[in-house]
Amino acid sequence: MRVALGQFAVSKVWQENADICTKLMRDAHAGGADLLVLPEGILARDITDPDIVLKTAQPLDGPFMTQLLAESRNSDMTVMMCVHVPTGGQRVFNNLVTIRGGAIVAQYLKLHLYDAFAAKESTNVQPGGEIPGLIDIAGHKLGLMTCYDLRFPELARRHAVDGADVLILPAAWVKGPGKEAHWEVLVTARALENTCYIVAVGECGERNIGASMVVDPLGVAVVRAGEGPALIFADIDPKRISHARAVLPVLANRRFARPELADTTA
Repeated sequence: MRVALGQFAVSKVWQENADICTKLMRDAHAGGADLLVLPEGILARDITDPDIVLKTAQPLDGPFMTQLLAESRNSDMTVMMCVHVPTGGQRVFNNLVTIRGGAIVAQYLKLHLYDAFAAKESTNVQPGGEIPGLIDIAGHKLGLMTCYDLRFPELARRHAVDGADVLILPAAWVKGPGKEAHWEVLVTARALENTCYIVAVGECGERNIGASMVVDPLGVAVVRAGEGPALIFADIDPKRISHARAVLPVLANRRFARPELADTTA
């Protein structure tokens, strides 16, 4: 499976972002990608307006997604990205949407909201309540996560136990002291401890680090981007996965049960 990572700086104007996304889709397809992963929060972004997600959220049948779905009809490539969608209430969902062939084939509502380092995502975003199922692409099983989910090893482990061999992570990783190191360490750890590839794609505007990367099941960075816009490619090698799980059988050797989502309704 060939994957493309489309890193870009998200504008405050949704149409500009739609134009960038459709071009990345065309370029990724031309590069032979089976899968294109885009960052988190690609509808609109403005560091001076903390409420922009409320002002710019669109339903999945709105103009932003309609344009991306139309572009996706031109190939059989799968595309994943995170957009904010209305809940019908006072907050929005942070939705990781998967599209292929002009249709939405999967959705994941972000579980862990970024209430850390003086940020409070939960002010405007409502958390999801379900662990997403795996997605089959080109003979691989993919597990979905979003940004801050990376800091919680249970979700990645749940995907691996359920049979995932690739983890997908759109993100908007905020800059700050040590944050780039956190990103690299955590992306590498999630790959290595689960003997999975991880495809981690970051937004690269004024506030976020970019630094998209693919790490293989033995913790080796296969490809990485810098701090600016980029479209990079990597090949997911099933033989590398088999080798990693033979020499480092952590999934077979584990003693803990399959992780489950806590009941927070009580």
